[in-house]
Amino acid sequence: MSLFVPKSDDSVIVREAEAEVVGGTPVGIRLLADSSATGGALSTVRVTLAEGADGARPHLHRNSAEMFYLLDGSAEILSGDDIVTAERGDLVIVPPDKPHAFAAVPGATADILIVITPGVERFEYFRHLQRIRLGAATPESILEVQERYDNRFLKSETWESRRG
Repeated sequence: MSLFVPKSDDSVIVREAEAEVVGGTPVGIRLLADSSATGGALSTVRVTLAEGADGARPHLHRNSAEMFYLLDGSAEILSGDDIVTAERGDLVIVPPDKPHAFAAVPGATADILIVITPGVERFEYFRHLQRIRLGAATPESILEVQERYDNRFLKSETWESRRG
């Protein structure tokens, strides 16, 4: 594995009040820093899930690892064929090409910092998901952009049997 070195010497500072929020209840996504802001080093968002809410269905990234850090609450995280229950302060890192998904544990909320590295321009992906939620785009339209955002959806018997 090679070391990725960002293409920028600038620090990135994102104030909570200035970050764009997509969604709300049951899933709120705070867009913190996209790949273009970090010189390609990473993309990061904060996802807040209501009690038992699904965050992302099973998918994988071919070119990036994804890190989940539980700021608060409890989350179920699919990693390959395993489901890990993560609690406040826990960290889960899923390598490239490994199926994963996440959701709040039934009866619990979850507040998760998610980092993808190396970065991918993902903010527009989350905006696209919002358009689907609002009926301005079809659910099938997400399949048309999965290559662009390195987000390939798949089926997981493990996840389906747990989450339904």
